[in-house]
Amino acid sequence: MAEKIVIMLLNLDLDRPGTLGAPFFQATVAAAMDLEVEIYFAAGTTNLLRPGVAERIHPGEAEEKSVYSFMQDAHEAGCRFYACAGAMEEHNLTLDNAIPELDGMRGGAAFIGEAVEEGVTTLTY
Repeated sequence: MAEKIVIMLLNLDLDRPGTLGAPFFQATVAAAMDLEVEIYFAAGTTNLLRPGVAERIHPGEAEEKSVYSFMQDAHEAGCRFYACAGAMEEHNLTLDNAIPELDGMRGGAAFIGEAVEEGVTTLTY
C-alpha cells in the first residue's frame, strides 16, 4: 500500500474551473488517510500560486467555495506545495510574491525522484 501520494498539476486549464477543485479535494482526503502528500505545480498551474487568482476561481456553478479554499484545506491537512522553478520564473513568481501556502520550489528531478520511490503513488492532472 502507498504511504505517499505525489500529485503533478501540469495540464489543468485555469479557464475550465470545474477541473480545479478535484486535485486539492483528493489531496485533502489522502492526507486525512494519513498519507504524506506533495503537490507539484508546473507550467500554467503556477498561476494558482499568485495571490488572488485561485480566490476568484470557483469549480462549481454555485460558487460556494473557491479553488483557493480547496488549496487551503489541502495545505491545512498537511499537503505540501512545491512549484517548478522555471515555471515560477516564466510567470514572474517568487517565494516572496506567492501565496503563503507555497512550501518551496522543486524541479522535475525532484518530482521524478519521488515518483519512482517504493510506496509512492503518482497522480497527474
